[in-house]
Amino acid sequence: MENKDLLEEAKKYGFTQDNQVWLKPFMNFPARQVGDVKEVEDESLQYFAFRFQTFQEKVNALLEKISTSENKGSFLMKVLHLKELVEKYDAIGDFEAIYHQLTQAENEIKVAISKNRDKNLTTKITLIEEAEALQESIDWKETTEKLKELRQNWIKTGPIDKALTDEIEDRFKNAVEVFFKRKKDFYQDKQSLLNRTLDKYKALIAESEALKNSEEWEETTKKLKDLQNRWKEVGGNLPRKTSTELWNTFRKAHNYFFERLKNKITVTKTESKDRFFEDNLNKKKQLVAEAQGLLQLNTHEAVKQAKELQAAWKKVGPVKGEESDRVWEQFIIACDKVFEVSSLEHFMRKKYPNADRNNHVEQVHNRINALRDFIKSDKQELEVLETNLGKLSSAPNNDAFRTMIQGKIKNFNRKIKTKTELIELFKSKLNKEVTG
Repeated sequence: MENKDLLEEAKKYGFTQDNQVWLKPFMNFPARQVGDVKEVEDESLQYFAFRFQTFQEKVNALLEKISTSENKGSFLMKVLHLKELVEKYDAIGDFEAIYHQLTQAENEIKVAISKNRDKNLTTKITLIEEAEALQESIDWKETTEKLKELRQNWIKTGPIDKALTDEIEDRFKNAVEVFFKRKKDFYQDKQSLLNRTLDKYKALIAESEALKNSEEWEETTKKLKDLQNRWKEVGGNLPRKTSTELWNTFRKAHNYFFERLKNKITVTKTESKDRFFEDNLNKKKQLVAEAQGLLQLNTHEAVKQAKELQAAWKKVGPVKGEESDRVWEQFIIACDKVFEVSSLEHFMRKKYPNADRNNHVEQVHNRINALRDFIKSDKQELEVLETNLGKLSSAPNNDAFRTMIQGKIKNFNRKIKTKTELIELFKSKLNKEVTG
C-alpha cells in the first residue's frame, strides 16, 4: 500500500490529538491511545497503520494454517490470543473486521472440536467395551498384549467433553485394572503354590537324609518307600532344572541306603532272609487278592478299604526284585481301579446330575465314554513324555531326569491299562445284562 493510501487508511480509523496517536472507537471498545507523535503527525499515523498491516498479516497467516489443517482445534488458543490483542494492540486499522474474522474462525474451530470430541467419545466407548470384554480372560499373555494395544489407542485418541472425561477415564482404567489385578493374583498364587511344593520336596529330602545311615533295615525300607510315594504325590510344576536337582538329591539319599542294604543282604544272606522275603511275598499276594475283590463293594467302602490295604502293604517288608515288581504292579492296578471308579463316579455326578433318571444301560455307556475320554487325555500326556524322552541325550548327567520321565511314562501306561480294563469290565457287565 502506498504511503498516501496508508495515510488515508490511518485517518479513517485513527487521529492525533495533543501530540498523541489515537485509535477511533469501534464496536464496544472506546477510543484509546496507541502511541505518541514523534515529529510529524502524518508519519506517526502511517507508522501505526503499517503496524496494523503487520498484525493483519499475522492474522491472515493463522487463518490460512487453520483452513488447511486437519487438527483445527490446536489453533483455538492462538485465535483467542489474537482476539485479546485486538483491544490492546498498538496500531491503527480496521480492527473490527479482524475481530469478526477471528470470531468466525473461533466458532468454526469450536464446531470442529465438538465434532472431534463426539468422535473421540465414540472411539473411547468402543475401547472401553473391548477392555471390559477382556476383564475375565485367563489368556494372560495374549490379553496383556491386547490391553497394551488398547492403552496406546486410548492415548492416541483426542480429548472429549470435560464433563464426561473423569467418568470415561475411570471406566477404562477400571476395566484394565480388573484384568491386571486378576493376573497379579494368579501369578502370586502360582508362586505361593510353587514355594509350598518346593518346601514339601525339601522336607522329604531332609527325612531321607536323616534315614540313609539307619541300621533299622526293615523299618527304614518301609519309611523310604513311603517317602518315595509321597514324593510322587507332591506333583507341582517346578522349573525343570530345580525339579531335576531336587530329585537327584532325594534319589542320592535313597540310593545310599539301599546300596548299604544290598551289601548287608549280600554279606549276611541266609535261609532266614529267604523265608523273610517269602513271607513278605505271601502277605503281599494276600493283599493283592483282597484288593482285586474291592470292586464288588460300593464305591465309598471300596475306597476306604483300598486305603487300609495300602497302609497294610507299607507295613510288609521287602520282596525280591522281580517278584516285588510283579506283585506291586498287581496290587497298585487293583487299587488304581478302585480310585479310578471313585473319580469316575464323582465326574459322572457333576456332568450328569440327573443321571439316576436314565436307564442303567445308558448310565453304563456314559461311563464307558467318559473313560475313553480320560484315556485319550492320558495318551496325549504320554505322547509328550515319550517325545521328550526321545529327545534326551544319552549323556550321564541326564540319567536322573531320564529315570524320572521313564517313571512317569510307566505310571501313564498303568493308568491307561487300568482304565482300559475298567471299560472291558463295564462292557462285560453290560453284555450280561443285555443277554440275561
